[in-house]
Amino acid sequence: MEVVGFVGPSGTGKSYRAMYVAHQNHIGYIIDDGLLVNTKGIVAGYSAKKESTKVASIRRALFTDPKHAGEVRDAIRRCAPPSILLLGTSDKMVRRIAEVLELPPISRTIYIQDIASPEEMEKAKRIRAEQGKHVIPVPTFAVKKDFSGYFMDSLKVFLRTGKRQDFLAEKTIVRPTFSYLGDFHISNQAIVQICEYEAARVPDVVRVQKVTVQSTIAGVLIHIDLILRYGKPLHEAAKAIYSAVIRSVEETTAINVEKVLVHVKGIEVDACPSE
Repeated sequence: MEVVGFVGPSGTGKSYRAMYVAHQNHIGYIIDDGLLVNTKGIVAGYSAKKESTKVASIRRALFTDPKHAGEVRDAIRRCAPPSILLLGTSDKMVRRIAEVLELPPISRTIYIQDIASPEEMEKAKRIRAEQGKHVIPVPTFAVKKDFSGYFMDSLKVFLRTGKRQDFLAEKTIVRPTFSYLGDFHISNQAIVQICEYEAARVPDVVRVQKVTVQSTIAGVLIHIDLILRYGKPLHEAAKAIYSAVIRSVEETTAINVEKVLVHVKGIEVDACPSE
């Protein structure tokens, strides 16, 4: 197995460029911030970006937890990749990760300044400092449940070859809780109000009786009790409510919606006009 280091100071764009570097060097697997990933998503590990403090995130990235390190070691042995890219802030860090994961010595090292200009690195640092944004080099759908509530956005990356632009990979942008912007918490009541608003906007909804939100490890489970107006098929109205609620909650809060259960508690018939 060939082990390649990818080194650069924190916030200079390593994760952003990781898939590009891997592609250019025909490497299929990446170790980044506690995760083993490939082009399809997360293979094993626990992301440092989910830790609540900066110190904890550094420890996670260095695989100081024996259980965490063991899970990733087992996954590497199982996948048996011919090559792997290790991201770190220094030569010492990538060497230490290689040792903890019982990988062969690093054969060569690529530095961020080899592939990014000083202006690009400075821009990446500024975005990190001002907006607290971090990149995970895997598609958003692959980390949606794991990063529920981290204000996610997807970023598609294309590789230009002459006049052609070929799709290379999708990355996910998150704002971890250890960002200097501070911790954040979205209460279930805020989600309830979003659901009430969206459900009430759907035609044929007479009134929303009750909305309950259950928090789960993977996101939230939403129950909506309501009264519909008699006339159109009930399943059409329920489907419209379901779609509107999921879209609004996930776009507004970044919290993953596991399921929306629409309970039609009654039908109201419009009174006929008096003759």
